[in-house]
Amino acid sequence: MKLGLTAIALVALLSSGLSLAALAQQQQPPMPDAPTPQAPKPLSSDVNGPITPGKGSGETTQGPTSSSNPPAQQPAPSNEAPSSQVLSDQGKDQVQTTPPDIPAAGEGASAIPIYIVHTNFVEVPVTVKDPKGKLVAGLTYRDFKVYENDTREPISFFTTDSFPLSIAFVIDQSLTSDVMTRVNNSLGAIQGALTPYDEVAIFSYNNGAQNRSGGFTGAQSARVPFVLSMTKVSGEEMLVPINDGPMAGCNIRQNGNCVDPNLQAGKSAGGSTFMNIPKEIHTLNDAILAAAKELSTRPKGRRRIIYVISDGKEYGSKAKYSDVLKYLQTNKTAVYGTLVGDSARWGEGYVSRIHVPGMMNDNILIKYAHATGGVLDSERGVDGIENSYAKIANEARNQYTLGYYSHQPILDTRFRKIDVRLDRPGFEVIAKLGYYTSGQDAK
Repeated sequence: MKLGLTAIALVALLSSGLSLAALAQQQQPPMPDAPTPQAPKPLSSDVNGPITPGKGSGETTQGPTSSSNPPAQQPAPSNEAPSSQVLSDQGKDQVQTTPPDIPAAGEGASAIPIYIVHTNFVEVPVTVKDPKGKLVAGLTYRDFKVYENDTREPISFFTTDSFPLSIAFVIDQSLTSDVMTRVNNSLGAIQGALTPYDEVAIFSYNNGAQNRSGGFTGAQSARVPFVLSMTKVSGEEMLVPINDGPMAGCNIRQNGNCVDPNLQAGKSAGGSTFMNIPKEIHTLNDAILAAAKELSTRPKGRRRIIYVISDGKEYGSKAKYSDVLKYLQTNKTAVYGTLVGDSARWGEGYVSRIHVPGMMNDNILIKYAHATGGVLDSERGVDGIENSYAKIANEARNQYTLGYYSHQPILDTRFRKIDVRLDRPGFEVIAKLGYYTSGQDAK
C-alpha cells in the first residue's frame, strides 16, 4: 500500500515538470559562506593573564577586571631565570636582546671560546749624556727615534718618571788585598745611594757565586749593613810565581811531593822536573747569572739592575758569556758597575778590554754593560768608589723610558736589534742593543 502511494507521488511530481536534479536541490540546505579574515586585536596594558608583554611571566599588571572574567591564577615562580632575561644589580629584570651562542648537541665543551691576547710591547730605558758626561733633561718624545731591525717604530709610550730599583749587588772577592781593602771600606756608602722604594740583594763570588742575602730586602732595612759585612774578605795575595831555577823548588816535602798545593811539583800541576803556575779563578759569569735569576722574579714596574764591583776579570765559570747575555736580554736586565783595580787605571783599562784567545778575559764587564744599556765607572780610591754608587744609582733611576709595539710576530724568538737615535748632535745615547722575546710577553 505504501509503495503505491510513493509511486503516485512521483508520477505527480513528474507531471508538474520538475526534474530529479531540481528535486534533490530543494531537499538539501544551503551552504554557508566562509568567515572573513579578521586582524588580531592589539595587546594593551589592560590584558589580564599570566603573561605580560615585555615582562614575561614574572610579574602581572593590575588592570580592571570583571566579575564574569576572573584573573587567571599565577604559576609558581621558578628558581631558574628565563634565557631571555638578565638580572641587573638593582634586582630588576631586563630583556636580553642578543641571543647567546648555542652549539650543537655534543659540542658544548669543545665550543667554549678561549681568548688569547698577544702583547708585543717593548720597553726601552734610555740614558742621555752631554759631552761632559752629565745627564741631559728636558727632552721629549719628538727628539727620539727608535728602530727595530732597521725599521722605525712609532713611539707609543714615553715618560720621564723615576722607577724604583731592584738592584742585585755583585761583589768580587778575588781582588788583590790592597784593592779589596778599598772596596771593603766603601761598602757602607751603598745604602746611602738608595731610596726606601728600592730593594737589594747581595751576591759575592770568588770560585763560585754565593747569595749572601738569600733574596731581596728593603734598601733601607737594618739587614743590609749586616749582609754587606759578610762580604768583606782580605783578598788575594798576588805573588810572582816562580817555576824555574833554584828558587822554584819546595823546601817542605812529604813523600817526595811539595805539601803546598799551589806549588806542588809533578802530577796534575806539572812533570817531575817542572811545575805549572796555578791559574786565577774569577767566576764573573756565574755570579751575574745567579743575580739575573734572582732578578727575574721581581714584578713589573721596577728597574732590574745588576751592579758589579769588580775588575772585570773572568776565568773558570761554568756559564758562557753568550748564554748569560741572552738571559739578561730576555729578562730586561741591565748591568752597571764600578771598575776597580787594574781595569780602573788610565790607559791600562782600555788595553784590558782586548781579549787574547786562550787567555783569561781581563775585562768582560764592559761587554755586559754595553749590550744591556748599562753604565760603568772607573774608580781607584775609596772616595771615588763611594761616589760612584750614588752616581750610577741616580743614572739608573732617572732615565727616559720609551715604549713601542714591535712589528715582528710575537712567536719569532730571534734576536731583535734596537737602535735609539737622538735628533741632537753631540749627545751620547745609552740604551740596550736588543732583546729576545720571552713567555712573559704573551698574556
